[in-house]
Parts: sequence; C-alpha cells; structure tokens
Amino acid sequence: MRGNLYIVSAPSGSGKTTLLQNLLRTFRDLRFSVSYTTRQPRGGEQNGVDYFFVDRPTFLGMVERGEFLEYAEYYGQLYGTARSFVEQQLEAGKDIILDIDVQGARQVKTKFEDAIAVFSLPPSFVELERRLRSRMLESDEAIRRRLDIAKGEILFYRDYDYIIVNDVLENSILLLESIVRCGSAVASHQKHRIEEIIASFGGTV
Repeated sequence: MRGNLYIVSAPSGSGKTTLLQNLLRTFRDLRFSVSYTTRQPRGGEQNGVDYFFVDRPTFLGMVERGEFLEYAEYYGQLYGTARSFVEQQLEAGKDIILDIDVQGARQVKTKFEDAIAVFSLPPSFVELERRLRSRMLESDEAIRRRLDIAKGEILFYRDYDYIIVNDVLENSILLLESIVRCGSAVASHQKHRIEEIIASFGGTV
C-alpha cells in the first residue's frame, strides 16, 4: 500500500517548526523530508538533520538533473525537496511529511493530487510580527521583509485542504495530529475566525 504524503506550510515565525516537532514525536513512523538549501546553517542546526546545506552551484546542478520534486527561492535563498527520497518512501508504504512554502506546495500538488496539504495561520498579522520580533534573530528590515512575504503567502490558503489557526499550541498540535490520523476536516466554526485573520493581513476572502 502506498504511503500518504502530507504538506505543511506557514508564514515564517508562525510556529510551524514546533508543530512539526511535536507531530514527529507522536508519529514515530512518519518520515520527514529534509530539504536542501543554499542558506547558511543557523546556531545548532545540523547538516542532514535540519537541512542539507549546499552551495548555489550544487543546488542548480541538482535542478538541471531533475533531482527535485519541488524547489523555490525564498528570501534570496534556494530550497528544494529531493524527489528520490519522497518517491522511495511512498512506494515503501511510508507516510511522509514535507515542510515547504506555498510555491513548493503548489508544485507538489500538481504531481501528487492526493497529497494532504495543511496551512498553519498565526492568529493575526500583529501576533506574527510579535513572534518574529520576540525571537531577536533578525534586523527590523529582515522582519519587515518576512512580514511582506507573509502577506503574499496567506493569499494562497484556499489551495490547502486543511487550515489550522495556531493560537493555542496544544490545540493546534491536536488538530494536526487528527489530520494525520484520519484526515478530519477543519471544524466549520473556524471559518469566521479564518476570515478575520485574512482581513488582518489586508486580504479579502
């Protein structure tokens, strides 16, 4: 039996990494696809665990050879998902999860229509900015650029099968687990909440 492919996307700083870490601790058999990137490692990141860190010529060579299932440029750096790893895991009957942005998610969905795509929304634009600033990792200019990117990313929320409003972490963890367990739909009572969040970004539903 072929495995299930899950996609999780979210604006930078919205808490996606924490959600995925909890998910992988709960589902020991769930495989995580480690992406390739041209950016430099941050403090504590390990090659082959957090990312495969490669230089730009190496990455572009992989693109030319068709080795990526998807790839995209984000914030001036390239990110990509290895095609062979994903296909091998699925054929072996293993469920696999991808942590990719909206560009990559759209590419994957064109190739795997049955992929289950989840978008994690911060409670509001203001809260996303607070979370980014509380990390104290980047300059004001870098944070503004991430916020501008987030405004564009949230416009693609309709492309996703499920939406999680990541306000209360424990609840968000349970929602993501329920999607992986049984593909349960996002509760209908969240629809109005989602519309309010989209509006806080200046978007329209």
